[in-house]
Amino acid sequence: MTSVTVEPYFFFKGNCKEAMEFYKSVFGGELEIQTMGEAPKGMQAPGSSPSDIMHASLKGPVNLMASDSNTASDKASKVEISIGGTEEADMRKVFDSLSEGGKVRMPLSKQFWGDIFGMTTDKYGIDWMMNIGTNLS
Repeated sequence: MTSVTVEPYFFFKGNCKEAMEFYKSVFGGELEIQTMGEAPKGMQAPGSSPSDIMHASLKGPVNLMASDSNTASDKASKVEISIGGTEEADMRKVFDSLSEGGKVRMPLSKQFWGDIFGMTTDKYGIDWMMNIGTNLS
């Protein structure tokens, strides 16, 4: 395998734009959004409104993609996004931002493997794990 990229793709129930703007405020980067109204008629999802998001893409230090979906659940499926880094102050800021309006499941704290680790669920129901230190693989 040469170069492989894994990018989470989230499905939201009508609040995709709000969620992706939130993630842009947390991670930075460039956010591109295309609404159903901008898509050709044959490409629009059945039952969608013109303001629903057909595709959103956040590119930067963290890459995320998302859309609105009539079939999305109220809570994210059981997938957790793991973030690793070595700049503690920056990583703590990201963790705190993701936690606003959500629920910290495990506060950031020093772990037996030597790194700082914590878990939170953001206000959109997405579960995040964070590891700060040198054991990032």
